[in-house]
Amino acid sequence: MFLNSALHAALDRIAERAADVRRAFTPGAVAQFDDVTTPNTSSDFTLDPLAVVAPDNAYFITADDQGRAMYTRDGGFALRNGQLVDAAGGSVRGFCKGGDALGALIVDPVDEALGRVRSPELAADGTLSYLRETVDPRTGARDRQRVVAGRIALARFPAGTRLTAADGGNRIAAPGTAPQIGRANDGGFGSLVPMHRERSRIDIDESLVRLRDAYRAFDALQAAEAAKAHLGKTAMDLVK
Repeated sequence: MFLNSALHAALDRIAERAADVRRAFTPGAVAQFDDVTTPNTSSDFTLDPLAVVAPDNAYFITADDQGRAMYTRDGGFALRNGQLVDAAGGSVRGFCKGGDALGALIVDPVDEALGRVRSPELAADGTLSYLRETVDPRTGARDRQRVVAGRIALARFPAGTRLTAADGGNRIAAPGTAPQIGRANDGGFGSLVPMHRERSRIDIDESLVRLRDAYRAFDALQAAEAAKAHLGKTAMDLVK
């Protein structure tokens, strides 16, 4: 059956509502629709030293394979090949030690190559650090010191800014929308909460209700279109 614009719109709404249902199980996910957004957020404690929760109304910045800026509240990070990445493997953006340029957060390449990176962790101010283990080749004495690699960057948008949902908990800003970039505990940004993972901000029960309503609306439109087509055929038969 040919789908008119109303039916196409109804199908799109079903897909959007279904996406919110799926994101209800994604840490840090934000709903596309305000009517399924939970009023408060909470987090779960974890033993992962690279898991953090962002301050309220702030996002972590990541980059996809094409270098496109993405914004997420999911602070479930990991260190892979010397680089801090998010749950999807995207590069987490920040400020490397001694610099103000926004870029990938990486540990010292020499330390990474020699296997001297131990116990990486993220602090409340967004500092990424690790233990450097070295061995004196002459005496065999071991030395350990904590090394700062850099600080995670945070992004904040003006009130009322709508971000488009991408994959998982990632969101995209509209062209021309520039966020305020800063660091935790600096420039009005609050602290991170280390060793915690934020829960989804989507009410699963309400999102399922809205998805059901979207299906019902589509069924009603489809029935109306079928009835209209039937009446049209009947009228043509009468004319004949």
